[in-house]
Amino acid sequence: MAKSTKTTAAAAPAPITWTGVMPAITTPFTATGAVDHAFIATHVTWLADHGSTGIVCLGSLGEGATLTFDEKVAILKTVVKAVGARIPVIAGISALSTIEAITLAQAAEKAGCRGLMVLPPYVYSTDWREMKAHVAAVIGATKLSCMLYNNPIAYKTDFSSAQVAELAAEFSNLHAVKESAGDVRRVTSLKAELGNRLAIFVGMDDIIVEGVAAGATGWIAGLVNAFPKESIDVYNLAMAGKTAEAAKLYAWFLPLLRLDTVPKFVQLIKLVQAEVNMGTTTVRAPRLELVGDELKAALKVIRAGIKNRPKA
Repeated sequence: MAKSTKTTAAAAPAPITWTGVMPAITTPFTATGAVDHAFIATHVTWLADHGSTGIVCLGSLGEGATLTFDEKVAILKTVVKAVGARIPVIAGISALSTIEAITLAQAAEKAGCRGLMVLPPYVYSTDWREMKAHVAAVIGATKLSCMLYNNPIAYKTDFSSAQVAELAAEFSNLHAVKESAGDVRRVTSLKAELGNRLAIFVGMDDIIVEGVAAGATGWIAGLVNAFPKESIDVYNLAMAGKTAEAAKLYAWFLPLLRLDTVPKFVQLIKLVQAEVNMGTTTVRAPRLELVGDELKAALKVIRAGIKNRPKA
């Protein structure tokens, strides 16, 4: 009997429920500067065990701009192997060029990622025509579920609610937006423009309770790398409308959460991880570890938070 030459189409990736707390993970390095894959696997497993609903790799907090293409793909494969059967792995996609971003998106799909967090390009920021062409090319490069990342403070590109709605109308696989403008009114504006068409995620740690009150249903979080229980607890309390309980936990957490909102947030969050024995302070140049008075001031905040940490 002749063998059939019929090919079987690849199965579509399982859909993502864009909600909950999704850590934007840090990238750990060894003393020699290599990516520490063993620790990545341990860390993301710990985050999943605490109730994270997804893992976001290669973002700003993950020092994505300092990683080579091959390092990025290797990290994605490590995280997929560690937790990909339990929760979705989402690849942060940003590059200097559109073609590199497209290539990384396609590599992420092959690595087993179920979603993409699509950023504007590094360095070059311009008008809507060019920025739309860039992110549209990335969103359209795979069948993966996508989140658009708006962070005008860091990337100097600001996607308005109307522009986000334009993309949502054109791409059925655009399912979420991460809003990091630092203004809770952006959540209100997105809700007014899009209704429930996209899930809205808060992208700055010190605005999560306010963001949920305005209509956000998810959080791409930073301090969760060191405090997963407290991060998920404050999110759940806010979502449940337990205002007094959320406010009490939030009041304790805010000094730590504000470490996510300053230029040296990578160094600071890695320092917090080191203080709770879940990581090291090693960063990749041009970043340098904190020293002197800056280090002392940060440790004062972090150690006060740990000392007064709510009882489990």
